Amino acid sequence: SGLLQSLKDRFQVRLYRVGDGAARMEKTEQLNAAAPVTRLSDALRQVAAESSTLPVGAFVLLTDGADNSGGVDPETIATLRQHRIPVHTVGFGFEALSHDVELSDLQLPPRTLADSRVLAQVAIRQSGFAGQSVRLTLRDSGKALASQSVVLGSDGAEQIVSVLFNAGPAGVRNLEASIEPLQGEANASNNRLTRVMDVDGAKPRVLYIEGEPRWEFKFIRRAIDEDKSLKLASILRTTQNKIYRQGVESENELAQGFPTKPEELFAFQGLIIGSVEANWFTNSQQELIKEFADRRGGGVLFLGGRFGLSGGGYNQPPFTEMLPVDLPSGKNTYHPQSAATVELTQAGRDSLLTRLIDNPDANVERWKKLPYLMNWQDPGSPKKGALTLVEMSPGGSTRKLPALITENYGHGRTAVFATSGSWRWQMLQPLADQTHEIFWQQMLRWLVSGSPGRLVLTTSKSLLADQQRVHLRAEVRDKLYETASDAQVEAHILGPDGLSERVALRPDPRERGVYTADWDAPKPGSYLTEAIARRGDEELGRDVLTFRREDGVAENFHTEQNRELLEKLSSQTGGRYYRPGEVKQLANEIEYSESGITVRETRDLWNMPVVFLLALALRASEWVLRRRWGVI
Repeated sequence: SGLLQSLKDRFQVRLYRVGDGAARMEKTEQLNAAAPVTRLSDALRQVAAESSTLPVGAFVLLTDGADNSGGVDPETIATLRQHRIPVHTVGFGFEALSHDVELSDLQLPPRTLADSRVLAQVAIRQSGFAGQSVRLTLRDSGKALASQSVVLGSDGAEQIVSVLFNAGPAGVRNLEASIEPLQGEANASNNRLTRVMDVDGAKPRVLYIEGEPRWEFKFIRRAIDEDKSLKLASILRTTQNKIYRQGVESENELAQGFPTKPEELFAFQGLIIGSVEANWFTNSQQELIKEFADRRGGGVLFLGGRFGLSGGGYNQPPFTEMLPVDLPSGKNTYHPQSAATVELTQAGRDSLLTRLIDNPDANVERWKKLPYLMNWQDPGSPKKGALTLVEMSPGGSTRKLPALITENYGHGRTAVFATSGSWRWQMLQPLADQTHEIFWQQMLRWLVSGSPGRLVLTTSKSLLADQQRVHLRAEVRDKLYETASDAQVEAHILGPDGLSERVALRPDPRERGVYTADWDAPKPGSYLTEAIARRGDEELGRDVLTFRREDGVAENFHTEQNRELLEKLSSQTGGRYYRPGEVKQLANEIEYSESGITVRETRDLWNMPVVFLLALALRASEWVLRRRWGVI
């Protein structure tokens, strides 16, 4: 198109090639596609900084818009607008691939408990293969964990596929989702994705307080005894002044009943409140329960019962703040002699908490066939933001009441299970049926999932795709789960080929109790990081994090032209998007830029009247002076 020559005829032009940054080049022959990654934001900021003292008319970016760093960030746009530099983009490449299947994302929890059921979310995009069946497989270091058939959706649309698998024993999982290449597929390199997940061997503790002996208490304890990844401690009120403890770790633990100090209650990750009156707890204990969820980040489950929910006076602060429902005002909400059938809502269909069978449709039918519940309770209306997972129909009527409701609260979560009769799911089914055990094990795993320790180590990216730098962030709290801004935090990083390095994390001036560090992973492979926080000789907490670096993969994804990004970049900086056939007019439009420019024009001297008249005046002045001086 002669674009470069037309620009050189009018302007001084600098050429750059873009990879993980911008590199100067003298001629286009130096341009190649060898860079493993493209970071447009870094390159634009670098060129803007290098030319900050020059009168730049515009940036002209010739690209397909592929960017492996997450797009052009607002900081880059602000920098360009501050320098009043418009970016004109010229888009190359197909806007949609004709025949390709791509795994565009793989979402996994960064960590989970051993032997937990985990739901992987795989995003698939395709073009040219709509309606065809493919086999999606999830592997851990080559070992197949799950596999299922997927019918590809419409061209260009992102399709989310859920894959359920068992996390297995404690350890680091290098999980790969893959689809076998189809015949005629243009790019087979984007058919697999890898992520890292840490399977935690810790055993979270749950405290169960029950106000009266009942079948529900016995069967819940029996179900959790079979789960070796959980520890259940319980307090059963046998008479008004006597309690029976089980699952305690010492003879003094819970000897005085329900904890009265934060450090005692905060040693647990979950709390179950059964059929016990609200006023059985002192005011300070009630506030402590609220802080357990809000500040400590624990999970609290309220069960239905004779002294539970409205019947136990829980429709008063602080419980009204933390419950996921607005309780009825009356007390006659408990129905011990009335049966109710249950079924899943749409939210329950998608939730792992209620997944008794792997197949979602079969799971819905399984819930409909569960034995009826007795001892159900009206929990009131779910609050905005709460999720109703299970509904119940009392007495075979068409009226539906919420049975299982969940909600995030503060740093933790709360739930209501409005019955004390789930034990019938054990007693009224064959001995080998595991429905009751599965439900309660998953319920308690949900209750403690996400409950933080006193040190929480995170990173924004668990996979470094053609990147080296990892940002480590540690949030530190003391025994009362107050933010600790006077801690010393150090990370010990283990990597490939015996790598071992210690990194000090520094306080973040913008967030109290947060410590950060940036570190460069020198080689591809998996990395294990353990951070420890101390205050003097006291250890406040520790946490483990895994991440992985992979090279040569980023450029294999999103290979079609990203026109949306290019148009947005141009419009926000005052430039324009061009197709290759439209670039002939680009040089003429640059000179109308708001930025200062340097335009080079070559003209004959006599075509400039001002210069001609000045030369003529100088010649005439010389003649006049010579006559006056008598020289001529």
